[in-house]
Amino acid sequence: MDKLITFAVPCYNSAAYMDKCVTTLLAAGPEAEIILVDDGSFKDDTPAKCDDWAARYPDIIRAIHQENGGHGEGVNQGIRNARGLYYKVVDSDDWLDTDALGRVMDKLREFSAMPAPVDMVIANYVYEHAEDNTQKIMGYKNVFPTGCIFTWDDIRHFRTSQYLLMHSVIYRTQLLRDCGIELPKHTFYVDNIFVYQPLPFVKTMYYMNLDLYRYYIGRSDQSVNEAVMAGRIDQQVRITRIMIDAHDVLSIKNSQPKLGRYMLNYLGMMLTISSIFAIIADTPESLGMRTELWEYLRKKDAALYRRLRYRLTNLGTNIPGYQGRKLSVKIYRLARKIYKFN
Repeated sequence: MDKLITFAVPCYNSAAYMDKCVTTLLAAGPEAEIILVDDGSFKDDTPAKCDDWAARYPDIIRAIHQENGGHGEGVNQGIRNARGLYYKVVDSDDWLDTDALGRVMDKLREFSAMPAPVDMVIANYVYEHAEDNTQKIMGYKNVFPTGCIFTWDDIRHFRTSQYLLMHSVIYRTQLLRDCGIELPKHTFYVDNIFVYQPLPFVKTMYYMNLDLYRYYIGRSDQSVNEAVMAGRIDQQVRITRIMIDAHDVLSIKNSQPKLGRYMLNYLGMMLTISSIFAIIADTPESLGMRTELWEYLRKKDAALYRRLRYRLTNLGTNIPGYQGRKLSVKIYRLARKIYKFN
């Protein structure tokens, strides 16, 4: 590894906003590399922009052009080609806070000198809501120790709405390769696999109480837009099934109780979201997908099914009949309004 960190930036028809992203990443300096993955862009000059950035900063930026494979294949491509000790994905419409990035680089430099560098570094992220020009900081100081290296045994309780997202994590690159992660092509919401599958391989962590990642919310075509998510319920269900298959979560909970509890909660959240958006889509096909997903879990692991089906957050999504489905959607929209998670 001849770089301290690799930033992978999947780019798809993102010429209108990718420059801001790349400019903030350049603040990391020459110890970083930036891989711009042009995912078969054709509606604008994204391919040319990637090449132009690479030509201007040949020691830092590389442009990779691939046939369209979706966001997951952009992440995969970054992992395959990364030369950095650490790896972070930054979406092309998001950006990093440059002051926080400088402090993160100092810490990664410190870890790089250790015989066994830390496996995962965590920092806060900020929802940047374009529609009302507000921000919401998502931090973890209630969960993780600060100023020290720690393990899963040292973590405290996550709040109900609190999860690790792609925006908050920096992985050691070799760990991602060792765990064999390969995100599916042509599928949205793969970031959930990215922050779930590697976790049992993570042995050491470090939390920095910094607002590093700025997550832009507001484009009508964005994958977290409610109407878009309802229209892609088949992909949400596909991701959830992959996560069900990824690990024996109950066994993990027996050996590593705190990690297992977190993974159970995350998987339960994914089942809740899949159920809710199947209801919002409100078609025979989407409601059938919801039923099939729960049946898939029941056949795969009956004990896990019982554990997740009857947890409090999923009881609301399983109320029978039209009125039950209507109530489920109301509960979800109230939570979204309170927590502003998309």
